[in-house]
Order: sequence, then C-alpha cells, then structure tokens
Amino acid sequence: MNSTIQLIDLLGAAALVLWALRMIKSGILSGFGASLRQGIAKGTGNRFLAAISGMLVTIAVQSSTATAVITGSFVSRNIIAPRMAQAVLLGANLGTALTAAILVHDLHWLSPALILCGFVTHARSRLPRGRGIGRAMIGLGLMLLALGLLSAATEPLREAEVTAAVLSALDQGLIFGLLLAAVLAFASSSSLAVVLFVSILAENGALTPALVLVLVAGANLGGALPPCLAVADEGPNARRLVRCNLAVRGVGALLVLLTAGIAGPYLSEFLPSGGRLAIAAHLAFNTILLVLFLPLLGPLDRLARLIWPDPARERGEASYLDDAALGTPALALGGAAREVLRIGDNVGLMMELNLRSLLVDDPDAARKIAQLDDRVDAALTDLKLYFARLGRTELNDGENARMREILSYAINLEHVGDIIDRDLSEMARKKADRQVKFSTAGEEEIGELYRKTLLNLELAQSVFLSRDVNLARRLTAEKVHVRQIEERSQKKHIERLRNGQPETLGSTSLHLDILRDLKRINAHIAAVSYPILSDAGELSASRVISLQAQ
Repeated sequence: MNSTIQLIDLLGAAALVLWALRMIKSGILSGFGASLRQGIAKGTGNRFLAAISGMLVTIAVQSSTATAVITGSFVSRNIIAPRMAQAVLLGANLGTALTAAILVHDLHWLSPALILCGFVTHARSRLPRGRGIGRAMIGLGLMLLALGLLSAATEPLREAEVTAAVLSALDQGLIFGLLLAAVLAFASSSSLAVVLFVSILAENGALTPALVLVLVAGANLGGALPPCLAVADEGPNARRLVRCNLAVRGVGALLVLLTAGIAGPYLSEFLPSGGRLAIAAHLAFNTILLVLFLPLLGPLDRLARLIWPDPARERGEASYLDDAALGTPALALGGAAREVLRIGDNVGLMMELNLRSLLVDDPDAARKIAQLDDRVDAALTDLKLYFARLGRTELNDGENARMREILSYAINLEHVGDIIDRDLSEMARKKADRQVKFSTAGEEEIGELYRKTLLNLELAQSVFLSRDVNLARRLTAEKVHVRQIEERSQKKHIERLRNGQPETLGSTSLHLDILRDLKRINAHIAAVSYPILSDAGELSASRVISLQAQ
C-alpha cells in the first residue's frame, strides 16, 4: 500500500510540474503573444541577436517547443531567414537550461506568494494581458510547489532497492539511459521537467556522474522531437528547421554518450553535488552547441537542404515565383499570375470543404480548411516579397498596373480565405455542436448560393487570366445576381419563421449569417473585374455604366 501511495505522489507531482509549465506558457503567450512574435521577428538582424531573442522568449514562456513553433511559422512565411531561425533555436535551447538553473534553487517560500498574487491579478484584471500575467504567476507558483512535492515523493525511491537496481542497470548501459530520458522528454513535451527530475534524483547521490550527463543529454534530445510534430504542416522550410535542430542535439547527445565515462567523474570534482552537476551539464550542453554551431549556420543550412530537400510537389508549387525571371518583368508577372491562380484554387477547395461540413458535419473539415488558409497566407506573403524585389527593377506603366492587379486579386482571395476559415468554418462547428438542422428549403437555398459562389470564383479566375471585357461584364452582373439570390432567400427564410417551422427557428442566425458572408465573398471575387472595366471605360465612380443605363 505504501508503494502505491508513493507512486501516486510521484505521478501527481510530475503531472503538476507539467501542468504548471503549460500554465506559464499559455499565460505568457495569451498576454504577450504578439509582442513575443514581434520580438522574434525583429530580433534576427544578425545571428547573435537572433540567439538572444530565442533565449529570452524561451525563458519567458518556459518552453523551447513554443519558441520553435513560432519561429517555424515565420520561416515558412519567409519572415525570418532559415539561418537566423536556426540561431533562434540554438538560443532557445540555452534559455531552457537557464530556466532550469533558476528553478533548481530552493524557492519554495516564493510559491504561495506567487499563487496569491497571480490569483488576484487574474481575477481583477479585465485585459487579456493582465489575465495572462496572472495565469503565468500562478503557473510559476505551482511549479515551485510541484518541485518540492517531487523532491519529497522521490526521497523514498532513492533508498529503495529496486530503484538502485534500475539505476545500476542504466549505469552499465548508458545508451538505455539516453533513450529513456529522450522518451520521457518527448512524452511530457518538456526537457525542462526531465532535467529537473534528474537533478532531484541526483541530489543525494542516487545517480553516478556519467549517468547524470547521459540523462541530461537524452532529455535535450527528446525535447527536440515535439517541435517536429508541431510544425509538420507548416511547409518544408519549417520542417527542415526543426529537424536540423534535432540533428544538432543528436550530435551533442552522441558526443556526451561517448565521453560521459571520462567527463562525468572529472566534472564531479568541481561540482560535488549531483543536482548541481545535472544543471551544470544542461547549461554546458546547450552552451557548447551554441558556440560550436552559431558560426556554422551557413554550412549547416546547406547541409540541411541536401539531407531534406524540398518535396517534388512543393518545389513545383514554389517554382512559379522564379527569382531568375526578375530581370524580365513580363516573365515574372506571368509566374506571379499563375501563383495567384493556385491561391484561387485553394480558396475554392476551402469553400467546397466548408459546404460539405455544413451538410454532413465533417469534423476534419475545419482542420483542413485552416491548413489551406495557412497556405494561402504564406503564398500571399511570398508574392508580396517577390513583388518587392521586382519593384527594384524599372517597370513601365503597363507592368506596374498589372502588378497592382495581381496583388489586389491575391489580397481579395486571402480575404475570402479568412472569411471561410474564421466565419463560415466556425458556423459549421456551431451547427455540429448545437445539433442544428436546416430546413429542406433552407439547405437548398444555402447550397445554391455556395454553388453560385464557386462558379463565380471559376469565372473570376478566367477574368483575371484573360482580362476579357465580356467575361468581366458577366462577373459584375453575377454579383448583382448573388445579391438577388440572397434577398430572395432572406424573404423565404422569414416566411418560414412566420410559419413556425422548427428547423428554421433553430437555424435562423446561422442561415442569415451564412448568406451575409457568401455575399461578402462574392463582392471580393467580383472586384477583379473592376480594373478591366475601368480600362474599357465601362466603370463609373460607383457602378458599371451599363447597369446605370438600366
């Protein structure tokens, strides 16, 4: 019975450590998320500033995984160069080690004060930043409390014969200790928690110096695995970034494994306390990696591209924005136009997924739509940066006008994607959560407007590519037709409300909001025709001349 209680105490204390880490991370990100992201984006002027920004952000959020995810998203959107992003992650690794060095001190007296102050701040504040600070303070207080509980829970284990036998076996096979620590860090998504646990076990001499070094190295190795999963959908640059960081830690872990038997006893002469040895090893591990690889970011990036090249499909997608064509504006604009057509295809796929989720409650649709929206956002960012480079060359009036048209259409498509991802996808989720059903007539009306919108998107793609005046007139007329469909559906919906149809009563807010958002989408789509009609002299300051004549 005592052993069962000890195990529950241990697992509960470990769970509280992980929960406290999550509270700190979520509190800081919710209160200062935008500032932290701007700090990472702006703090990459050179490799030293990049490393410092990664270190500071990681100390703030208590999670190198969070820093890696933010940095990976920036790399996938070309906001940060891959080399500078790697420097950010090297600094983030050191930030985790510095955090462990702070938390290992006996600060249990600070725990109740932090929890109290955090509770008052969270309860009294009306601003997200204040509530985030309060949540982070509570998390830090719980962290200090959990470390005390963890130390007390492991004290009986350090003296148990079974523990001694297990640790002796690990000491004889250091590679198994490395793998065990890596698995624990991966499973908990926190190398920091594992390192703190190792320092507690080593405090009273339960671990040999060599085993301490290996366990710390394994924790660092396992801590690099969660970012690889977190950025799996961010694109090849983000995936290459975190895999390279994993490889760097892997090299460090391998060197520690090969030298632990010699280095461990040598370091223990200077740091007799096992807990201090674990923290010092954690700091030394990440400091050495930073010093070794920070000057080698260029060769490291080239090697990573050789090992993990862009997939063939993604290379094909990115090939339309060809830097080699920048010297010939006509070719560059043609490639940019094809890239924007691909953005339109992705937006159309988002709309089809959204319609299906409204009709059949597809739970995976929202995730797929969000991924497609991220692609659209990344493609628009690439296009803006490409045009910024193209703008440095001499363009004639026609080329400047075409560049503005391409960018304007791309921005409108991105707005459409945002409406689908943020609004229409949310309505599909609400419909599923609330078990709402549209009436048969209402479902047909919504489906009709969706199908009309998809047809108009296809027409807009043709107008954009061909700049045909007749097609532009037709697209503008379709915008009027969409407004008529929306008004007719509203009237029929209100009539069904008057008749007291149960499905209509339950779905009325969703129905009208969907009509409104589809009308907005069609307005964005139809905007591609305005420059063409304006050049043809068929567009007044507010409306198409042919429509005014009617």
